[in-house]
Amino acid sequence: MDWLTEHHATIDCRSYRVIFGDIYAPEFIYHGSLPGKSMQIISALQARTLLSHGCEGFLATIHDTTFDFLSIHDQPIVSEFPDVFPDELLGIPPVHEVEFNIELIPGSEPISKAPYRMVPIELKELKDQLQELLERGFIHQSVSPWGASVLFVKKKDGSMRLCIDYRELNKITIRNRYPLPRIDDLFDQLQGAMHFSKIDLRSGYHQLRVKEQDISKTAFRTRYGHYEFL
Repeated sequence: MDWLTEHHATIDCRSYRVIFGDIYAPEFIYHGSLPGKSMQIISALQARTLLSHGCEGFLATIHDTTFDFLSIHDQPIVSEFPDVFPDELLGIPPVHEVEFNIELIPGSEPISKAPYRMVPIELKELKDQLQELLERGFIHQSVSPWGASVLFVKKKDGSMRLCIDYRELNKITIRNRYPLPRIDDLFDQLQGAMHFSKIDLRSGYHQLRVKEQDISKTAFRTRYGHYEFL
């Protein structure tokens, strides 16, 4: 009681409130709750009337934590075109009119590198990923004189991404000279934009087909065999 008196507390038993300070200009109001008391829903007109009579109102947002987040398949446009938005690539893409080619500097000879050294956990991951690529038809056994080395790059989630070291091939490849867009120009085009699309290119290498005569140049060497992309 001494503490309540010191802080000028007024107890309102009817409304389950404790008012601290001046009752007409309170510094703080503590609201109690009655266990088991059901919530009463009133109309907007009733709420407006109560507020006009000096009642206090509070605005709260209710979020259902048990509701799962929407997945991409919950979008109507995605459900309408399931072949355009697959979870995984079902196989190599179809042959299109435009294919990528690997044009070499005249006089270049095939380059073949020895496989990089890997620890046991990387060898196991390599074997698993090679088997997956074989089963999905992205690669097959090769007898090409070309052969790049493979290595792993750790992702943010802790998993490992299989990468092929084509740096030596790039050195003798004639690069395309088409103009690339400037980054600052692209950012200027985004001024005022409200909606953005995110494209997952994690299987980017598997979605590009090269001309048949250049397939042998995509070959890579591993501890478990010699392979090339289709």
